Amino acid sequence: MKKVVSFGEIMLRLATPNYQRFVQAESFEATYGGGEANVAVSLAHFGLDSTFITAVPDNDIGQAAVNHLRRFGVSIKSVLRVKDSRLGIYFLETGASQRASQVIYDRSLSAIASIKEGVFDWEEIFAGGASWFHFTGITPALGDRVAAETLRACRIAKQHGLTVSCDLNYRKKLWTRDKAQAVMTGLMDYVDLIVANEEDAEMVFGIKAKHTDIVKGTIDDQGYREVARELKEKFDLQHVAITLRESLSASENGWSGLLYDGKEFYKSRRYLVHIVDRVGGGDAFAGGLIYALLKEFSPQEALEFATAASCLKHTVHGDFNMIKASEVMQLAAGDESGRVQR
Repeated sequence: MKKVVSFGEIMLRLATPNYQRFVQAESFEATYGGGEANVAVSLAHFGLDSTFITAVPDNDIGQAAVNHLRRFGVSIKSVLRVKDSRLGIYFLETGASQRASQVIYDRSLSAIASIKEGVFDWEEIFAGGASWFHFTGITPALGDRVAAETLRACRIAKQHGLTVSCDLNYRKKLWTRDKAQAVMTGLMDYVDLIVANEEDAEMVFGIKAKHTDIVKGTIDDQGYREVARELKEKFDLQHVAITLRESLSASENGWSGLLYDGKEFYKSRRYLVHIVDRVGGGDAFAGGLIYALLKEFSPQEALEFATAASCLKHTVHGDFNMIKASEVMQLAAGDESGRVQR
């Protein structure tokens, strides 16, 4: 069984129920999530050996987050417990129709942000058949010490012959564009696969797609082909993948993907998605692509699997994509009927 290691922060998610606004809510729905944790859960659902590396507070809230990962089959044996620390929180107000969703972070001084470089034994973590390491741009944005540990993990992963993937996941509330470019450029020396959305490459590396207006939901394929080509050449990558979201409203999105392997461009089918929960959609795409590439799908098949996986995530409440590989394959094969399965 292929082993994939993911590194990042798991957070407590507090979401308003029934599309309520923050000022209306008298209660919050509590669950857990985070970029790399979402990928780890996807891969476990697909049947891979999925290991998640993080730090949580040494208390019952930290243990609850770990238990949430364990229940979906993710290995948490190398999770670090930190005394006198806290779990990061994010608050979610789910939008509808023309009202956008909102996210408010409360994650400063969290357990993972307090780690020191060298705290994880990556040699041991990657031992035992690990073949892939995944992180996102969110993790090094949590602070200089976390960025240094991410770089250390990437170096050791490459020494062990692992494929390294990175979802750029630019978060303007965590760091500046200049800081992101400086840190992420150094990490790209070790990355084989970049995953990005419509604006990540511009926000992090200043590479902008032409003839595109993400606010109006206008997406130009050719512009993103040029973005992928420039990223591939700039960082000597094996693959570049870009998710293409046409934001028709908070409730209806067009959804597709693009993959470039340095020789050919591949475009997925387009889905019109009625959104239940869009948080984690990009992570579901990344998880689907990692799974498909490890299973040696053809580039087009890998892209279709990833896009279908992320399409289905939009129909699942919470951060995690609790979808089986067989369900993804059914959609990727063309069954969009949504008929009751008996």
